Amino acid sequence: MSVTVSVRRAALPAAVLAALLIPSAPAQAAGASVTATVETAPVSHSGDAADDPAIWVHPTDPAKSVVVATDKKGALEVYDMTGARIQRISGDYGNNVDLRGNIVVSADDEAAGGNGAMHVYRIDPGTRKLTLLKDVPTEVTAHGICLYSSPVSGRLYAFPNSTSGRVEQWELAVSGNSVTATSVRLWDAGSAVEGCYADDTTGKLYLGEEDVGVWIYGAEPTAGTGRSRLDSTGSGGHITADTEGITAAGNRIFVSSQGSNDFTVYDRTSHAYLGRFSVANGTAADDCEDTDGIDATAADLGPAFPQGVFVCQDGSNGSPGTSGNQNFKFVPLQRITANFG
Repeated sequence: MSVTVSVRRAALPAAVLAALLIPSAPAQAAGASVTATVETAPVSHSGDAADDPAIWVHPTDPAKSVVVATDKKGALEVYDMTGARIQRISGDYGNNVDLRGNIVVSADDEAAGGNGAMHVYRIDPGTRKLTLLKDVPTEVTAHGICLYSSPVSGRLYAFPNSTSGRVEQWELAVSGNSVTATSVRLWDAGSAVEGCYADDTTGKLYLGEEDVGVWIYGAEPTAGTGRSRLDSTGSGGHITADTEGITAAGNRIFVSSQGSNDFTVYDRTSHAYLGRFSVANGTAADDCEDTDGIDATAADLGPAFPQGVFVCQDGSNGSPGTSGNQNFKFVPLQRITANFG
Protein backbone atom coordinates (compact mmCIF):
# COMPACT_ATOMS: atom_id res chain seq x y z
CA MET A 1 0.00 0.00 0.00
CA SER A 2 1.28 3.47 -0.83
CA VAL A 3 0.11 7.08 -0.84
CA THR A 4 1.48 10.03 -2.76
CA VAL A 5 0.36 13.45 -1.56
CA SER A 6 0.92 16.81 -3.20
CA VAL A 7 -0.72 20.15 -2.45
CA ARG A 8 -1.73 22.95 -4.81
CA ARG A 9 -3.51 25.85 -3.10
CA ALA A 10 -6.11 28.20 -4.50
CA ALA A 11 -6.26 31.86 -3.54
CA LEU A 12 -8.62 32.67 -0.66
CA PRO A 13 -11.49 35.16 -1.17
CA ALA A 14 -10.66 38.78 -0.34
CA ALA A 15 -13.44 39.12 2.24
CA VAL A 16 -16.20 37.21 3.93
CA LEU A 17 -19.59 38.01 2.41
CA ALA A 18 -22.06 40.16 4.30
CA ALA A 19 -24.37 37.14 4.41
CA LEU A 20 -22.53 36.00 7.52
CA LEU A 21 -24.45 38.66 9.45
CA ILE A 22 -27.88 37.24 8.58
CA PRO A 23 -30.01 36.85 11.75
CA SER A 24 -31.52 33.61 12.95
CA ALA A 25 -34.50 32.27 11.03
CA PRO A 26 -38.00 32.54 12.50
CA ALA A 27 -39.94 29.49 13.66
CA GLN A 28 -41.03 27.34 10.72
CA ALA A 29 -44.55 26.22 9.85
CA ALA A 30 -45.32 22.54 10.34
CA GLY A 31 -44.83 20.32 7.31
CA ALA A 32 -45.50 16.71 6.41
CA SER A 33 -44.88 13.93 8.92
CA VAL A 34 -43.53 10.47 8.06
CA THR A 35 -42.38 7.46 10.06
CA ALA A 36 -39.40 5.13 9.78
CA THR A 37 -39.70 1.38 9.28
CA VAL A 38 -36.22 0.50 10.56
CA GLU A 39 -33.81 1.81 13.17
CA THR A 40 -30.23 0.69 13.60
CA ALA A 41 -28.61 -0.76 16.65
CA PRO A 42 -27.42 2.16 18.82
CA VAL A 43 -23.79 3.24 18.54
CA SER A 44 -21.56 2.01 21.34
CA HIS A 45 -20.64 5.40 22.78
CA SER A 46 -23.07 7.52 24.79
CA GLY A 47 -23.78 11.20 24.41
CA ASP A 48 -23.35 13.06 21.12
CA ALA A 49 -21.69 10.20 19.22
CA ALA A 50 -23.60 9.15 16.07
CA ASP A 51 -23.40 11.68 13.27
CA ASP A 52 -23.45 10.83 9.57
CA PRO A 53 -24.64 7.94 7.32
CA ALA A 54 -23.75 6.91 3.75
CA ILE A 55 -25.77 4.39 1.73
CA TRP A 56 -23.94 1.74 -0.28
CA VAL A 57 -26.02 -0.01 -2.98
CA HIS A 58 -24.96 -3.61 -3.56
CA PRO A 59 -24.04 -4.07 -7.26
CA THR A 60 -25.90 -7.37 -7.78
CA ASP A 61 -28.30 -7.90 -4.84
CA PRO A 62 -30.08 -4.70 -3.71
CA ALA A 63 -31.33 -6.32 -0.50
CA LYS A 64 -27.69 -6.73 0.58
CA SER A 65 -27.08 -2.99 0.50
CA VAL A 66 -25.67 -1.41 3.67
CA VAL A 67 -25.45 1.88 5.53
CA VAL A 68 -21.99 3.00 6.67
CA ALA A 69 -22.28 5.39 9.62
CA THR A 70 -20.09 7.25 12.08
CA ASP A 71 -19.70 6.96 15.83
CA LYS A 72 -17.46 10.00 16.13
CA LYS A 73 -16.28 9.00 19.59
CA GLY A 74 -14.28 6.16 18.07
CA ALA A 75 -15.86 3.84 15.49
CA LEU A 76 -17.12 3.47 11.95
CA GLU A 77 -20.13 1.15 11.77
CA VAL A 78 -21.77 -0.86 8.98
CA TYR A 79 -25.46 -1.80 9.16
CA ASP A 80 -27.56 -4.03 6.95
CA MET A 81 -31.02 -2.94 5.77
CA THR A 82 -32.65 -4.41 8.87
CA GLY A 83 -30.55 -2.08 11.03
CA ALA A 84 -28.33 -4.86 12.39
CA ARG A 85 -24.65 -4.04 12.83
CA ILE A 86 -22.42 -6.24 10.66
CA GLN A 87 -19.09 -4.46 11.29
CA ARG A 88 -17.62 -2.04 13.79
CA ILE A 89 -14.22 -0.48 13.06
CA SER A 90 -12.72 0.89 16.27
CA GLY A 91 -10.28 3.78 16.21
CA ASP A 92 -12.03 5.76 13.47
CA TYR A 93 -13.24 9.10 14.83
CA GLY A 94 -15.12 9.96 11.67
CA ASN A 95 -17.47 12.89 12.06
CA ASN A 96 -18.75 12.53 8.48
CA VAL A 97 -18.54 9.74 5.91
CA ASP A 98 -19.33 9.39 2.19
CA LEU A 99 -18.80 6.83 -0.56
CA ARG A 100 -18.72 6.33 -4.31
CA GLY A 101 -18.72 2.83 -5.78
CA ASN A 102 -16.75 0.61 -3.42
CA ILE A 103 -14.64 3.47 -1.99
CA VAL A 104 -15.60 4.86 1.43
CA VAL A 105 -13.95 7.93 2.99
CA SER A 106 -14.39 9.20 6.55
CA ALA A 107 -13.27 12.53 8.01
CA ASP A 108 -11.37 11.59 11.18
CA ASP A 109 -12.36 14.48 13.42
CA GLU A 110 -9.45 15.79 15.47
CA ALA A 111 -11.82 17.49 17.92
CA ALA A 112 -13.25 14.08 18.80
CA GLY A 113 -9.85 12.40 19.23
CA GLY A 114 -8.91 11.61 15.62
CA ASN A 115 -6.02 12.88 13.52
CA GLY A 116 -7.91 15.23 11.20
CA ALA A 117 -7.13 13.06 8.14
CA MET A 118 -9.24 11.29 5.55
CA HIS A 119 -9.49 7.52 6.05
CA VAL A 120 -9.90 5.73 2.72
CA TYR A 121 -11.57 2.29 2.76
CA ARG A 122 -12.73 -0.27 0.24
CA ILE A 123 -15.98 -2.20 0.75
CA ASP A 124 -16.03 -5.86 -0.30
CA PRO A 125 -19.33 -6.78 -2.04
CA GLY A 126 -18.94 -10.37 -0.85
CA THR A 127 -18.57 -9.67 2.87
CA ARG A 128 -20.03 -6.13 2.86
CA LYS A 129 -17.22 -5.13 5.18
CA LEU A 130 -14.66 -2.34 4.95
CA THR A 131 -10.87 -2.61 4.69
CA LEU A 132 -8.69 0.42 5.41
CA LEU A 133 -6.45 1.36 2.49
CA LYS A 134 -4.79 4.54 3.72
CA ASP A 135 -4.93 7.64 5.88
CA VAL A 136 -4.56 10.81 3.82
CA PRO A 137 -3.44 13.92 5.75
CA THR A 138 -5.25 17.07 4.62
CA GLU A 139 -4.46 20.78 4.60
CA VAL A 140 -7.67 21.49 6.54
CA THR A 141 -8.57 19.65 9.74
CA ALA A 142 -11.23 17.35 8.32
CA HIS A 143 -14.61 17.61 10.06
CA GLY A 144 -17.20 17.22 7.31
CA ILE A 145 -16.71 15.39 4.01
CA CYS A 146 -18.45 14.49 0.77
CA LEU A 147 -17.30 12.75 -2.41
CA TYR A 148 -17.79 13.61 -6.08
CA SER A 149 -17.43 11.47 -9.19
CA SER A 150 -16.93 13.91 -12.05
CA PRO A 151 -19.19 13.38 -15.08
CA VAL A 152 -16.62 15.38 -17.07
CA SER A 153 -13.41 13.48 -16.30
CA GLY A 154 -14.58 10.37 -14.41
CA ARG A 155 -12.17 11.26 -11.60
CA LEU A 156 -13.01 10.87 -7.91
CA TYR A 157 -12.78 13.88 -5.58
CA ALA A 158 -13.22 14.43 -1.85
CA PHE A 159 -14.22 17.66 -0.12
CA PRO A 160 -12.96 17.68 3.49
CA ASN A 161 -14.02 20.80 5.37
CA SER A 162 -13.59 22.26 8.83
CA THR A 163 -15.19 24.25 11.63
CA SER A 164 -12.90 27.13 10.66
CA GLY A 165 -14.81 27.47 7.38
CA ARG A 166 -11.97 26.18 5.20
CA VAL A 167 -12.78 23.72 2.41
CA GLU A 168 -10.37 21.62 0.36
CA GLN A 169 -10.83 19.51 -2.76
CA TRP A 170 -8.70 16.40 -3.24
CA GLU A 171 -8.41 14.13 -6.23
CA LEU A 172 -8.29 10.48 -5.11
CA ALA A 173 -6.97 7.77 -7.41
CA VAL A 174 -7.32 4.23 -6.06
CA SER A 175 -5.56 1.35 -7.81
CA GLY A 176 -5.61 -1.94 -5.96
CA ASN A 177 -4.54 -1.03 -2.42
CA SER A 178 -2.64 2.08 -3.53
CA VAL A 179 -4.14 5.54 -2.97
CA THR A 180 -2.77 8.63 -4.69
CA ALA A 181 -4.15 11.90 -3.31
CA THR A 182 -3.63 15.37 -4.77
CA SER A 183 -4.99 18.64 -3.38
CA VAL A 184 -6.51 20.66 -6.24
CA ARG A 185 -8.48 23.46 -4.56
CA LEU A 186 -8.52 25.25 -1.20
CA TRP A 187 -10.78 28.11 -0.13
CA ASP A 188 -12.56 29.78 2.79
CA ALA A 189 -16.36 29.51 2.90
CA GLY A 190 -16.72 31.89 5.85
CA SER A 191 -17.80 30.48 9.23
CA ALA A 192 -18.13 26.86 10.40
CA VAL A 193 -19.07 24.33 7.72
CA GLU A 194 -19.76 20.60 7.87
CA GLY A 195 -22.57 19.10 5.79
CA CYS A 196 -21.98 18.91 2.05
CA TYR A 197 -23.27 17.08 -1.00
CA ALA A 198 -21.65 16.91 -4.45
CA ASP A 199 -24.04 16.10 -7.29
CA ASP A 200 -22.49 13.73 -9.83
CA THR A 201 -25.21 14.60 -12.36
CA THR A 202 -25.19 18.39 -12.30
CA GLY A 203 -21.61 19.05 -11.15
CA LYS A 204 -22.76 21.21 -8.24
CA LEU A 205 -21.41 21.24 -4.69
CA TYR A 206 -23.87 22.07 -1.89
CA LEU A 207 -22.08 23.26 1.24
CA GLY A 208 -23.73 23.93 4.58
CA GLU A 209 -22.45 26.94 6.53
CA GLU A 210 -23.96 25.98 9.86
CA ASP A 211 -25.29 29.35 11.08
CA VAL A 212 -25.87 30.86 7.63
CA GLY A 213 -27.44 28.35 5.22
CA VAL A 214 -26.57 26.31 2.13
CA TRP A 215 -24.30 27.58 -0.67
CA ILE A 216 -24.00 26.20 -4.20
CA TYR A 217 -20.50 25.98 -5.73
CA GLY A 218 -19.18 24.25 -8.81
CA ALA A 219 -17.76 20.81 -7.96
CA GLU A 220 -15.13 20.66 -10.69
CA PRO A 221 -11.61 21.61 -9.49
CA THR A 222 -11.50 24.51 -11.95
CA ALA A 223 -14.80 26.01 -10.74
CA GLY A 224 -13.26 28.67 -8.52
CA THR A 225 -14.98 30.03 -5.42
CA GLY A 226 -18.03 31.78 -6.88
CA ARG A 227 -21.27 30.72 -5.23
CA SER A 228 -25.01 31.23 -5.04
CA ARG A 229 -27.46 30.56 -2.23
CA LEU A 230 -29.83 27.59 -2.01
CA ASP A 231 -31.45 28.71 1.24
CA SER A 232 -30.61 30.51 4.48
CA THR A 233 -31.24 30.56 8.21
CA GLY A 234 -31.98 34.28 8.03
CA SER A 235 -35.06 36.36 7.44
CA GLY A 236 -36.98 34.81 4.56
CA GLY A 237 -35.06 31.54 4.80
CA HIS A 238 -36.48 28.12 5.62
CA ILE A 239 -33.67 26.55 7.69
CA THR A 240 -33.33 26.78 11.46
CA ALA A 241 -29.66 26.56 12.47
CA ASP A 242 -27.69 24.47 12.57
CA THR A 243 -27.61 23.62 8.88
CA GLU A 244 -26.30 20.07 9.04
CA GLY A 245 -26.80 17.14 6.61
CA ILE A 246 -27.40 17.64 2.88
CA THR A 247 -28.29 14.95 0.33
CA ALA A 248 -30.34 14.32 -2.82
CA ALA A 249 -32.43 11.52 -4.33
CA GLY A 250 -34.50 11.47 -7.49
CA ASN A 251 -35.48 15.07 -8.28
CA ARG A 252 -35.28 16.34 -4.70
CA ILE A 253 -32.60 17.87 -2.43
CA PHE A 254 -32.95 17.42 1.34
CA VAL A 255 -31.36 19.51 4.11
CA SER A 256 -31.37 18.83 7.85
CA SER A 257 -32.81 21.85 9.65
CA GLN A 258 -31.43 20.81 13.00
CA GLY A 259 -32.91 23.56 15.14
CA SER A 260 -36.47 22.76 14.09
CA ASN A 261 -36.08 18.95 14.15
CA ASP A 262 -37.11 18.55 10.52
CA PHE A 263 -35.89 18.59 6.91
CA THR A 264 -36.32 21.07 4.08
CA VAL A 265 -36.97 19.95 0.49
CA TYR A 266 -35.93 21.58 -2.81
CA ASP A 267 -36.26 20.88 -6.50
CA ARG A 268 -32.96 19.43 -7.71
CA THR A 269 -33.04 21.39 -10.97
CA SER A 270 -34.67 24.75 -10.20
CA HIS A 271 -33.65 24.81 -6.51
CA ALA A 272 -37.16 25.99 -5.60
CA TYR A 273 -38.18 25.42 -1.98
CA LEU A 274 -40.94 22.77 -1.91
CA GLY A 275 -41.69 22.39 1.79
CA ARG A 276 -40.53 20.41 4.80
CA PHE A 277 -41.13 17.16 6.66
CA SER A 278 -40.33 15.55 9.99
CA VAL A 279 -39.71 11.93 10.97
CA ALA A 280 -42.17 11.18 13.76
CA ASN A 281 -42.61 8.37 16.27
CA GLY A 282 -44.07 5.26 14.65
CA THR A 283 -44.80 1.65 15.48
CA ALA A 284 -41.48 0.35 14.11
CA ALA A 285 -39.13 3.16 15.21
CA ASP A 286 -39.14 6.41 17.13
CA ASP A 287 -38.52 9.82 15.59
CA CYS A 288 -35.45 11.71 14.37
CA GLU A 289 -34.56 14.75 16.48
CA ASP A 290 -31.63 17.17 16.50
CA THR A 291 -30.40 15.49 13.33
CA ASP A 292 -26.82 15.87 12.10
CA GLY A 293 -26.16 13.73 9.01
CA ILE A 294 -28.60 12.41 6.43
CA ASP A 295 -28.40 10.39 3.22
CA ALA A 296 -30.89 9.21 0.61
CA THR A 297 -31.12 7.20 -2.58
CA ALA A 298 -33.91 6.43 -5.03
CA ALA A 299 -32.28 3.10 -5.97
CA ASP A 300 -34.03 -0.21 -5.39
CA LEU A 301 -32.72 -1.63 -2.10
CA GLY A 302 -34.76 -4.83 -2.09
CA PRO A 303 -38.23 -5.74 -0.79
CA ALA A 304 -38.05 -3.46 2.27
CA PHE A 305 -37.08 -0.35 0.27
CA PRO A 306 -37.97 -0.94 -3.40
CA GLN A 307 -38.20 2.80 -4.19
CA GLY A 308 -35.23 3.92 -2.13
CA VAL A 309 -34.57 5.09 1.41
CA PHE A 310 -33.96 8.22 3.47
CA VAL A 311 -31.60 7.78 6.46
CA CYS A 312 -31.41 10.25 9.35
CA GLN A 313 -29.25 10.39 12.45
CA ASP A 314 -31.30 10.60 15.63
CA GLY A 315 -29.73 12.85 18.25
CA SER A 316 -32.16 11.75 20.96
CA ASN A 317 -32.86 8.07 20.50
CA GLY A 318 -35.75 6.55 22.43
CA SER A 319 -39.49 6.72 22.92
CA PRO A 320 -40.95 9.88 24.50
CA GLY A 321 -39.58 10.37 28.00
CA THR A 322 -36.63 8.03 27.47
CA SER A 323 -33.18 8.43 25.94
CA GLY A 324 -30.57 5.92 24.79
CA ASN A 325 -27.38 5.90 22.74
CA GLN A 326 -27.92 7.61 19.42
CA ASN A 327 -28.73 5.69 16.23
CA PHE A 328 -30.06 6.04 12.66
CA LYS A 329 -33.58 5.69 11.22
CA PHE A 330 -34.53 4.33 7.74
CA VAL A 331 -37.61 5.82 6.03
CA PRO A 332 -38.97 4.38 2.74
CA LEU A 333 -38.29 7.22 0.31
CA GLN A 334 -41.79 7.15 -1.20
CA ARG A 335 -43.29 8.13 2.15
CA ILE A 336 -41.46 11.42 1.76
CA THR A 337 -41.71 12.08 -1.98
CA ALA A 338 -45.46 11.44 -1.96
CA ASN A 339 -45.79 14.76 -0.14
CA PHE A 340 -43.85 16.79 -2.70
CA GLY A 341 -45.11 15.69 -6.11
